[in-house]
Amino acid sequence: MMKMISIGALGKATGVNIETIRYYERIALLPEPDRTSAGYRQYGEEHLRRLSFIRKGRDLGFSIEAIRALLRLAEHPEQPCEDADRMTAAHLAEVERKIEELGRLRDALREMARCCAGTVAECRIIDALAS
Repeated sequence: MMKMISIGALGKATGVNIETIRYYERIALLPEPDRTSAGYRQYGEEHLRRLSFIRKGRDLGFSIEAIRALLRLAEHPEQPCEDADRMTAAHLAEVERKIEELGRLRDALREMARCCAGTVAECRIIDALAS
C-alpha cells in the first residue's frame, strides 16, 4: 500500500499543476482526499492512478466530459469497450478535421508571408488583417 502523499507530491508524480488538481476536485473529476488534522490534503494510490488517467486523457485532447465518461467506463472493466471505441473514433474524426483546418490556415499564412514587400503602408498582410 502506498503511503499518503501531499498535493505537491501528487502534482510532481503526475505532472499536473496543483491548481489543476484542486480544479479537478471541485468539479468532482478527482475525489476529494482525506485531510490531516491540520487540514492538509493527503492523497493515496487511487488518486495517483485516477489523476494519471485524467492527465493522459487530457494529453490526448479528450474533453473533461469525455474523460468523465471514460472514467465511468473504467469503473466497469467487465463491460465491452464499444463506448470507449466510439468516443475515441469521434475524437479522432475531430482531430483529423482540425488538422485539415490547420493545413488550410498554414497555406493561407504562407501565401500572406510571400506578399510582403515595401512599407507597412503597402503591406498586404496588415491590409488583410485590417479589413
